[in-house]
Amino acid sequence: MSTTQHAMPPFHLAFPVHSLAAAREFYGELLGCPEGRSSDAWVDFDFYGHQIVAHLAPEECGHRTTSAVDGDAVPVRHFGVVLPIPQWNELADKLRAAGTRFIIEPHVRFKGEVGEQATMFFLDPSGNAVEIKAFADMSSLFAK
Repeated sequence: MSTTQHAMPPFHLAFPVHSLAAAREFYGELLGCPEGRSSDAWVDFDFYGHQIVAHLAPEECGHRTTSAVDGDAVPVRHFGVVLPIPQWNELADKLRAAGTRFIIEPHVRFKGEVGEQATMFFLDPSGNAVEIKAFADMSSLFAK
């Protein structure tokens, strides 16, 4: 999952969790993100070449608001990654096999339109919404 050379600078995101142990199990074991530095208050993960940091802050956890996108109630506050289609399919299968409860089931959105994409949403153990998406044509990532 880790990339030693980046075509673009890696992104950094810090987010709240209610338990570092649960974050390690979810991001480290289930999603397969290698762990970086940590303390008793936070832990770094290599999220497909990007640095995400789970900070112990139970009072900040959870998503509350959704926005309509192509018929789905998308959590307004979410983060994720864009994967190649084969890797997206592999992860969707792994998450299904692990019994993950999707808040938006894996499916293709904007079918036949500019920006057609595979997407799935699920919550981490602290209620943070995660979106994993894929484009058959990566050049349509920012297409209008």
